[in-house]
Amino acid sequence: MTVTWEELGWERVAAGVGRCRLPVWDCTAGLVVGEGAALVIDAGSSLAEGARLRAQARELAGHRVTHLALTHPHFDHVLGSAAFAGAEVFAAVGVDGVFTRARDREELRADAVTHGLDARQAEEAADALAPPRHLVSGERTLDLGAGRQVLLANVGPGHTAHDLAVLVPGDPEVVFCGDLVEESGAPQAGPDAVPSHWPAALDRLLDLGGEDALYVPGHGAVVDAAFVRAQRDALAARFGVSP
Repeated sequence: MTVTWEELGWERVAAGVGRCRLPVWDCTAGLVVGEGAALVIDAGSSLAEGARLRAQARELAGHRVTHLALTHPHFDHVLGSAAFAGAEVFAAVGVDGVFTRARDREELRADAVTHGLDARQAEEAADALAPPRHLVSGERTLDLGAGRQVLLANVGPGHTAHDLAVLVPGDPEVVFCGDLVEESGAPQAGPDAVPSHWPAALDRLLDLGGEDALYVPGHGAVVDAAFVRAQRDALAARFGVSP
């Protein structure tokens, strides 16, 4: 029997495209299904959560996960990545340094524990981090088969120094925004944010998707271009960035 997206707690956004809102931190993970290939977007906050995502994605796709894209290097999006052994991993240029520098791995671990992740799980996931094999500096197209192509775009810096967006062409087009866009609360600007460039990153998201696209935020409900534009204007005002 074929399982449905809804039965596994996933929201079907477009044909072969869906997302789920993970518990505790309401972090979004995405899935794009191709012919014999499947792309997961973001990996969750722990190895156990990453393993659950991978198993659910395989069940929905009907085949293994072949690609993983990481939208930015924060614990709730990347600490599950080692559970995707064998998948081709993509991220913005610079994420490799975050994963390999002991200081940065320790900051990821500590941030996870501060936000409530079990200390043992946080340490295990941080120790298992491996640098992404594929680093995106501009744009890169992935071919998932049967005419399904996905565009990875390095649109940052903004929420972090290494923000990657994922455009899924179709009707409608779908843009996975990572935490450049948040719907369930105000966008979070931590010490690694680049506020002066954040509004420009949102302009690039809007250029990618256009007026009719669906925009999937890193946290919260799916939004439209008007929401992204309003958040761009609010961030510009908040950080004193000129139009």
